[in-house]
This record gives sequence, structure tokens and C-alpha cells, in this order.
Amino acid sequence: QAPLVDSGGGLVQAGGSLRLSCAPSGRSFSTTAMGWFRQAPGKEREFVGTMKWTGGSTYYADSVEGRFTISREVAKSTVYLQMNSLKPEDTGIYYCASRARPYRWGQRYVQATDYTDWGQGTQVTVSS
Repeated sequence: QAPLVDSGGGLVQAGGSLRLSCAPSGRSFSTTAMGWFRQAPGKEREFVGTMKWTGGSTYYADSVEGRFTISREVAKSTVYLQMNSLKPEDTGIYYCASRARPYRWGQRYVQATDYTDWGQGTQVTVSS
């Protein structure tokens, strides 16, 4: 079983919205940062956004800045990705990820290798 469970994907028309969720699958969970990545067919996995768990500061890829928002519920160890004004190019499998390693001051964790645990992915399809 994957350490994280991401859900909320689906089919939506361009301009629409979806909210993805990511929660631990059940075992003890400790994180310093949560990230969202996506992978379109035939393309490499790409960074979408990240949140520092302590304090909740966020950082987004230019392609989603202003349209996507990461939020969290600390008590549930759950993180969300609110996606608005969706475009066909947002189509792909979305993965949440958790970083169990220390968070170094001044760093931005935008590489998949920065994260240690992953969800199984959830499909997002945006039709034109």
C-alpha cells in the first residue's frame, strides 16, 4: 500500500475546477514538506507546487501560479490541491509526495528526488 492516498481527480471541462486530496494511508506520518507533481502521457513527471509543513508557506510552478492553491488540515495530516481555471494542458496523473528529510532553510523542494513518500496518483482530464 502506498504511504499516501491521493484522490479527487476526474474529468472536467476547460475553465472548471477540481480539488485533490492527499492523506497518509494509515501508518505514522511525519513530514517537513508536501509536494504535488503531475505527469502527462509521454512526458516526464513535473513539479506543480509545494508546501512547507511548518508554517504552511507555498511555492508553485509558473504554469499553475495564480490558478492552483495548496492548503492543509494539520489535524488530519491532509493536504489539498485546489485547481481552478483548468486548461487541457493540465491533463495528467497527479501525485502527492511527502518529504521526511529535514527542511533546510532557504531551500525550495521542486525535484521528485527531494521527496521520500508518494501517493498512487489520481487522473485529471481537462477537455477542451
